[in-house]
Amino acid sequence: MCGIAGFAGKVDGDKNEILKRMTDKIAHRGPDQEGFYINDEVALGFRRLSIIDLDNGSQPMFNENKDIAIVFNGEIYNHLSLREELKKKGHIFANNSDTEVLVHGYEEYGVELLYHLRGMFAFMIYDSKKKLMFGARDFFGIKPFYYANTEDNLVFCSEIKSILEFPGIEKKVNEEALEQYLSFQYSVLPETFFKGIYRLPAGHYMIYKDGKLDIHRYFDPMMEPKKESQIHLSDTISDIEELVHETVNTHMISDVEVGSLLSSGVDSSYVVSEFPGTKTFTVGFLDKNSKYNEIGYAESLTEELNKENYSKNISSDEYFDVIPKVMYYMDEPLADPSCIALYFVDELAAKQLKVVLSGEGADEFFGGYNIYHEPISLRGFKYIPKFLKKAMVAVVKKLPNFKGKNFIIRGSKPVEERFIGNANLFSVEERERILNSELTHRTPQQIVKNCYSRCKGLNDIAKMQYIDINFWLQGDILLKADKMSMAHSLESRVPFLDINVFDYTKKMPVFYRCNKKATKFAFRVAAKRHLPAATANKKKLGFPVPIRVWLKEDKYFNKVKEMFEKDFADEFFDTVSIVKLLEDHREGKADNSRKIWTIYVFLVWYDVYFNGNMPQLNAE
Repeated sequence: MCGIAGFAGKVDGDKNEILKRMTDKIAHRGPDQEGFYINDEVALGFRRLSIIDLDNGSQPMFNENKDIAIVFNGEIYNHLSLREELKKKGHIFANNSDTEVLVHGYEEYGVELLYHLRGMFAFMIYDSKKKLMFGARDFFGIKPFYYANTEDNLVFCSEIKSILEFPGIEKKVNEEALEQYLSFQYSVLPETFFKGIYRLPAGHYMIYKDGKLDIHRYFDPMMEPKKESQIHLSDTISDIEELVHETVNTHMISDVEVGSLLSSGVDSSYVVSEFPGTKTFTVGFLDKNSKYNEIGYAESLTEELNKENYSKNISSDEYFDVIPKVMYYMDEPLADPSCIALYFVDELAAKQLKVVLSGEGADEFFGGYNIYHEPISLRGFKYIPKFLKKAMVAVVKKLPNFKGKNFIIRGSKPVEERFIGNANLFSVEERERILNSELTHRTPQQIVKNCYSRCKGLNDIAKMQYIDINFWLQGDILLKADKMSMAHSLESRVPFLDINVFDYTKKMPVFYRCNKKATKFAFRVAAKRHLPAATANKKKLGFPVPIRVWLKEDKYFNKVKEMFEKDFADEFFDTVSIVKLLEDHREGKADNSRKIWTIYVFLVWYDVYFNGNMPQLNAE
C-alpha cells in the first residue's frame, strides 16, 4: 500500500522540487521509502509502505528496456499466477513484487491487462515509446485516484492535498458539491469539493496522449440475479462458505503480519472466524453495556475463537478533538460519524501491524442493508393505481406528522424516486432553505438517474444494490476505509470486495439476498456455521456513534453552535436556520443530529483547508 503522484506536460518551475512537495504531502501513505522518475515529458512520484517483497519493491518500477515505468498503489492478489502466465510468454522478471507483474502485463496485454487482475489498485503507467500515460482504478474503487486536467498538464495523485501543491492549481470550493453533499452526506460528483480536481470513478481507466485526456469505463458492477429455481439454497450457502474462506485467505498474502478489525456485526465477525491471524481490534463509546459499545461482544467472540482482541473506549472529548485532523486526511468533508471511529480503530491497529482485514462490501454484494427490505414492506402499494397514490400523497403531506406518514409517502413513489443510496439527509427544499451559496437546483434523483436507466430491468432490491455500489460504496464506505487507515500508514484490505466474490453474488437469486426473514439471508445462514447464532442473526447496526446524545450536552452544543455562527459559515449557510436545527434537536423537537453533523463537519473541513487552521498531524 502506497501513495502515488505525478504530472505530465509543461511546468513552470523545478520538477524535482514540485514532485517532492507533492509526495511529501502523502508521506503518511508510505513512510518506508520514496522514489522519483522525471524526464522532459513526465514526473512520477511514489511513497512506499512495504508489504510484499520488502527488499525489491521500490517504485517507480520499469521493464527491462526502461521504456515503461509505473507507480502503483494497491495489491494484486493473483500476481503469482499472472507471473507464471507471463513467464511462459517470454517475460523476464527482476523481482517478486506484484508491481512488476503490472509492468509486464501491460507489455503483453495493453489496456486489456485490467481484465486479468484480481485486487485493489490505482496506478499510472508511462509508455515512452507510445508517448502516452495509462492510468486505472480498480473495479469497486477501493483505492483512490484523483486528477486535474489543465490546459498544459495532467496532474494525478492518491490524495487531493498532493494536487494542491502543483503550480497554478487554484484552491476554490465547488459549491455544487456542497449542494449535493447535503443530501448524500458525501462528495458524490465526479468533480470534487475542489474546483477543477476530479476523481477517476471506479472501474475506469484514462489515456493521456498529445495533451488529450480520454476516460473509459472497463467494468460495470451490474446485477444479474438468477431465479430461485435455477440454484438451490443449500448449494448457495455452501458456495458462500467456500467463497468466504477462499477470499479471506487470498487477502492474507503478505510478507508482514496481518490482523483484522472487529465490530459486533456478522461481516467482520465472519472474516475473523476465517482468517488465520490472531490479532483483532475494536473501539466503542460510553460504557460496555451501551448500544454504542461493541467491545464486550468482541472480547467474547475472540475468546471463543481463541484469538486476541485489543480495544479502546473513545471519549467524547477525544472524538470531537480529532475531527479537524480527520477532515484533513479525508481531503473532502464526509458526514459519516463512523469515519472518526474508524480513525481510532485504525490507529489502535497501526501500533502493532501494517495490514488489517475489514468487512466492507458484504452488505452491498449480499444484500445486507436494512433499507433493502423496503421493497418487500411496500409491495402492497404496487396494486394501487398511480392516480390514487398521487392523490393520497397530496393529502397526507398536508396533515400533521403521524406514525406511518413517511411510509405512505415513500410507498407511493417508485424506487427511482425514493432511493438515492444509504444516506438521504436534506431534501431539495430543506437544503435550498439553508444554503446561501449559488444553487444548481439539481435533485439527487437527477444525479442517480443514469444509473437507474442502466439497471431498469432489475428487481427493486437489485436496483438498490446497484445504486449503492456505484455511489455509497465509493463515496463513503471505501473512501473512509482507505483514508483513515492510510492516515496511520496502515493497509486495509476488504476480502468481500473481490471480483471473484462479485461474479458469484451478482447472480444470486434476490430472495437469497433479502426476504421477509432477513437481509443478507443466505450469507447469514453460511455465517451461522462458523459463528454463534446471535452474531449471524444480528440486525445491521452500522458503526454506532452517540452523536445524537452528545449534541444535547451543553459542551458540544455550544461547540457546534460557535462553529455555526462563525463569519465564514455565513458564506454558505443561513445561520438562523442551521442554529434552529441545533436548538430543536437539544429541545427534543426532532432528531436533527445527522443534519447538524453534516453541516458541522463541512465547516470544520473548510476551516482546515481554506482558513488555514491546520491540526497537528500524526507525523509531527
